[in-house]
Amino acid sequence: MAGHNKWSKVKRLKAVTDSRRGKVFSRLSREITMAAKTGGGDLDGNARLRTLVLKAREANMPADNVDRAIKKGTGELPGVIFEEMTYEGYGPGGVAFVVQCTTDNKTRAAKDVRAAFNQFDGNLAQAGAVAFQFIHAGQFLIPLDQTSEDKLLDLTLDAGADDVVTTEQGFELRCNIHAFDKIAHALATAGIKPASAEIAYIPTTTVPVNAETAAILEKLHDVLEENDDVQAVFSNEDAE
Repeated sequence: MAGHNKWSKVKRLKAVTDSRRGKVFSRLSREITMAAKTGGGDLDGNARLRTLVLKAREANMPADNVDRAIKKGTGELPGVIFEEMTYEGYGPGGVAFVVQCTTDNKTRAAKDVRAAFNQFDGNLAQAGAVAFQFIHAGQFLIPLDQTSEDKLLDLTLDAGADDVVTTEQGFELRCNIHAFDKIAHALATAGIKPASAEIAYIPTTTVPVNAETAAILEKLHDVLEENDDVQAVFSNEDAE
């Protein structure tokens, strides 16, 4: 399920990517514009922008779209003004949610996120009411066939990795958010391709839910992720 099994989330979101590619491009475009706005349009001097452009290429986003998004961020092209917002809430079964948005209309984004929670008997919470149940950190999920644990440790510890956990599915690497771009660059240089690379809200505790509640939670995830303003959704359910 999306909140607990990280690798299942990757598999599910890849299916979403394939069927909703236009929305994926829209979200990447907003992130690229924000990164260029805050750090400039030079890929060599803006590590965050460089990472996002690599992600856009992997998603087969047209180069013209990427270029326009960068120029909107630097002011070379006119564009709407985006703001980044984070909403916290509870879904069915008391499951905690963190929803990240990039929007040109805060009122609309808040209304839509609240409506999604209400639709599934959840509710929005005040800032800080949920986030303490998560670690805000860089997270890379790397398949076993990409590297070995020793090689991964040698490559990333100096770049700022905090921890590498080995599971049957692969390696989970965590780092401080400020080290994210440096580690992403080190992995790319070594030819290691993560299944997922994001600055995530990683749950410190999980909430057990039964199959019925898990199915409802997945629908809530889908409704939130279909919203163009929503960039990412994190939750802490542990499905049976």
